[in-house]
Amino acid sequence: MVGAAAAAIHSCHDPPFRNVGRAFRRSCTGHRVFRVRTGVLVDLWGSLRVRVAFRASLSQWPTTNPKPDSDPGFMLDLHCHILPGIDDGAKDLDTALAMAQIAIDDGIDTIACTPHIYPGMYENTAAGIRAAIVALQAELDQRGMPLKLLEGADVYLEPDLDAAIKADRVPTLAGSRYLLLEPPHHVMPPRFEETVFGLKMAGYVPVITHPERLTWIPDHYDVLARMVSAGAWMQITSGSITGRFGGGPKHVSERMLDDGLVHLIATDAHNLSRRTPHLAEGRDAAARRVGEEEAGHLVTTRPAGIVADIPPEQLPPLPQPKPERRQRPRSLWQKLVGGDKVRW
Repeated sequence: MVGAAAAAIHSCHDPPFRNVGRAFRRSCTGHRVFRVRTGVLVDLWGSLRVRVAFRASLSQWPTTNPKPDSDPGFMLDLHCHILPGIDDGAKDLDTALAMAQIAIDDGIDTIACTPHIYPGMYENTAAGIRAAIVALQAELDQRGMPLKLLEGADVYLEPDLDAAIKADRVPTLAGSRYLLLEPPHHVMPPRFEETVFGLKMAGYVPVITHPERLTWIPDHYDVLARMVSAGAWMQITSGSITGRFGGGPKHVSERMLDDGLVHLIATDAHNLSRRTPHLAEGRDAAARRVGEEEAGHLVTTRPAGIVADIPPEQLPPLPQPKPERRQRPRSLWQKLVGGDKVRW
């Protein structure tokens, strides 16, 4: 497994894509963590060590970690619209550079550039995305900004995605088996679960982006658990957990964390105002619900495993759901209209 992963990351990522960042020490309490200079080398959750690196130094960290807010650590943001002028994200180079500085200050050292691929609106291709990454990486390097960019895309759900990936029109995350998949925001698509299952059968791991912000999820929440059971991954937005998108997405993201349905947290950053690349605040909010170790898995361990193309079954498992919360009594309005569902 070690040799295959190392070969995969070496072959899939030409400079400047090889350096996928340093795994920060907070991801595994009391374990040995490898600081990576030109690759990924991180103790994932105990006995399993995923060793994918070209050069690394080993250090032993204390068995007790600082409080979540005291040390942001180093994180990987695998959903970010930082490439300038390519979709509804950064509008120009200055915005992209300012977003990069925010990310660096927040403790992010690796970003997957994931512009929309949306037929009829954002006709991006893998080749165009790679060219934009090379250009932006050169600007960052010229300014001495310690941020590494990887390829990816926020891919709108459409037929024949498998063929588009194989034809190299649609990029996966860092050339791995993991693919960001964006469902429609306001209506549950027909055959959604079948499409996701088909991608899984084709050898990919669909990563559903920001399900907590989909307006149809409150009426179809059980779909999330079924897809996770079928092998799909869930990525929620850092700002959702902290309330940047309002009470609805906040409550759904908290419920997903409590139910053990969240694999990743990412920023889904688009700009310098409401949708900024702040990941530490989401990690800290998640830590208050699932603990610091799992919060580290959400922003470092599993993202590093994705970049190294580690099979999902060899990455930290999701936490067990919390005991079922006592059902809230029905309100007077619910009693009058006969509604039993709790709306988030």
